[in-house]
Amino acid sequence: MKKLVLAIFIFAGLIIAANGLFVVYEGEQAFVTRFGKPIGERLTAGLHFKTPFIEDVTRFESRILKWDGDPNQIPTKDKRYIWADSTARWRITDPLVFFKTVATVRGAKSRLDDIIDSVVRDAISSNYLDDIVRGPDYKAPEDGSSDSKIEEIKASGETSREHRNREDIINEILQKAKAQVLQYGIELIDVQIRRINYVEDVRKKVYERMISERSKVAAEFRSEGEGKKAEVIGEMQKELQRINSEAYRKAAEIRGKADAQAASVYAQAYSQDPEFYSFFRTLQGLEKIVSKNNKFVLSTDSEMFKFINNPREK
Repeated sequence: MKKLVLAIFIFAGLIIAANGLFVVYEGEQAFVTRFGKPIGERLTAGLHFKTPFIEDVTRFESRILKWDGDPNQIPTKDKRYIWADSTARWRITDPLVFFKTVATVRGAKSRLDDIIDSVVRDAISSNYLDDIVRGPDYKAPEDGSSDSKIEEIKASGETSREHRNREDIINEILQKAKAQVLQYGIELIDVQIRRINYVEDVRKKVYERMISERSKVAAEFRSEGEGKKAEVIGEMQKELQRINSEAYRKAAEIRGKADAQAASVYAQAYSQDPEFYSFFRTLQGLEKIVSKNNKFVLSTDSEMFKFINNPREK
């Protein structure tokens, strides 16, 4: 009988221990509820005890959670309609407040949908598109392609405006959204706009404008290239004329020296034997005149025949 009672007590103790003892694992945070109402403080990882059969354990993630919003069509301050797709990282910092306000992770994501979408919409609609997509290290192009943007600002009646960048806008979104989610026991860690795109009817116009601007830049480069080409060709022709002129001058000098030298040789040869020189020059003249295809008649008194007719006569 005693053994039976002891066995009953042991069995009951095991049931109570199994229902009363519980483990909170790493990456979790929990609290005890009694009849659906939370009691006590937040429980961290470790072994804990609750009243069996009366109290329950509610668990939440203590790790960073992900939130993804739906793409929304939002107009920017310069009336550009874009699709904005945002994402965020968050975690539960106070599970008791979280349980009392939103109860579940699904309920928390629903609240985040309302808060983050609203803050992102306000931020985009109050900023210019080029500020939303511009990074902190952005530098204006030197080819003048930003002139069209300046003309648009002047046309809208604005004389000047403060230039911002994407990081400043996202940080502003984070701070505003973070202040609103604290009441739900949530800490918002990061908010990012992961994708921005034009709506379809605006995208075609943007592509056309981009093509027009690039074509304008290409035309400027081509015009500059043609100018450089003309300059190079002009320099080439100038240098070619200089080389030709220098070569002609040197050739004339060489030809003049050669003629002078030839004349000197002729003069020396003539002075040594004038009669033979005269005879030789006469033969050269006849060689140039006489050919197979022509005939001519000369008198014997001609200078051409004075050496042939009577070579001893002078």
